[in-house]
Amino acid sequence: MRTDAIRRVVIVGGGTAGWMAAAAIARVLGEMPGLAIELVESEAIGTVGVGEATIPQIVLFNKMLGIDEADFMRETRATYKLGIEFVDWLRPGHRYVHPFGSYGLDMKGIEFHHFWLKGQALGDDTPLDAYSLAIVAGLQRRFAHPRPDQPGSPLSKLGYAFQFDAGLYARFLRRLAEANGVRRTEGRIVSVERDAESGHVAAVVLESGARVEGDLFIDCSGFRGLLIEGEMQAGFEDWSDWLPCDRAVAVPCANGGDRQPLTRSTARSAGWQWRIPLQHRIGNGYVYASAHLSDDEAAATLLGNLDGAPLGKPRFLRFTAGHRRRAWVGNVVALGLAGGFLEPLESTSIHLVQSAIARLLTYWPTRSFDQREIDRFNTAHVADYVDIRDFLVLHYKATERRDSAFWDYCRELAPPAGLAEKLAIFAANGRVFREGEELFTETSWLSVMVGQGVTAGGITRPPTCCPTPRR
Repeated sequence: MRTDAIRRVVIVGGGTAGWMAAAAIARVLGEMPGLAIELVESEAIGTVGVGEATIPQIVLFNKMLGIDEADFMRETRATYKLGIEFVDWLRPGHRYVHPFGSYGLDMKGIEFHHFWLKGQALGDDTPLDAYSLAIVAGLQRRFAHPRPDQPGSPLSKLGYAFQFDAGLYARFLRRLAEANGVRRTEGRIVSVERDAESGHVAAVVLESGARVEGDLFIDCSGFRGLLIEGEMQAGFEDWSDWLPCDRAVAVPCANGGDRQPLTRSTARSAGWQWRIPLQHRIGNGYVYASAHLSDDEAAATLLGNLDGAPLGKPRFLRFTAGHRRRAWVGNVVALGLAGGFLEPLESTSIHLVQSAIARLLTYWPTRSFDQREIDRFNTAHVADYVDIRDFLVLHYKATERRDSAFWDYCRELAPPAGLAEKLAIFAANGRVFREGEELFTETSWLSVMVGQGVTAGGITRPPTCCPTPRR
């Protein structure tokens, strides 16, 4: 082992982010001689715990951890997910699905949607959704695993993800991490000690007086960013001008309604409502802009639009859309809400944790903490948030809704430069480009642009309905 190797990793905070980090580091680096991993959390400090929907990358993360899918589904009360259904986003009464997978078949180098656009120009009004296996299956309550062994079949390109109880997932990962040597310490952090020469965090001090020393500290303390902001002053980039929603109210309810393998997002007067069906309940929430709606009104709207009896009292959450300007400062790396927050409209919250963990493992430091690698980590961290931000803004910007001041604001806002370019290129010639390692594929951009009524050369017409009835 190198003399300057990291020997003590301290993860501050549990929840989904903390235990994802602990499980992944223990799995990948746990056999390194002399490496100790300790997670510090307090049961007295609650976690947000409302993020339950994911995107297909979570399948790879679970496989990397060696998790058996059947065990995972049972332990986290998970359901399968083939995409996200958007209701009333373009206008009231309209809906479409953003699917996991592709549209149509391989057309020998020409993207399928260009043939669809040609058909539209010739008068064929078949909606794009009809050409997606994931959408047709999801709306009919069907599910199948991908079949990469059948390259000529649409099943070969089918993607899927999970909807699960985030609290149960954290417990599941905790058991896995502890079995791989991670030590959990219960306690509330009351102070932080810094090295006088380097400025690095040397230890956190608990309410009991115990000190937990470390070489590398991973901040999973949530919005407050106990280390990354409280100590390292990383700074925060505020995107609320583009993403004005700054509140959420959440409540689970008893199962009811349909059992489609889809997350649903329904546009409301000042934001949108999520619906996430699990095995044992449905997760619900209303993400809204406090400038246009009071907390009481938001809670009343949510409670009035449930598929079953509420299973608790509404929980409120305040946030600001944006990210830490630097997610890695000195020997502190921020994950999850400590690194930033983007509303869960496209189920990206857990993915951002996963992506940052993978990047940290790629740039695993020594105690010299090479600033060049830290800078590369931070550049990629910002790029992740920018890419997702632009995709989220698309949903708000491309709308025909004129029924509230909130939607007037969203429809008229000037989009970020990257989104403006994508919209212009698609409008000119129907082409969709993916930038570098951008999270969302051409299929995703196509799905939402068409679903939100963006025209390509003036020949696309947004479908008025999905290919099959919801019920």
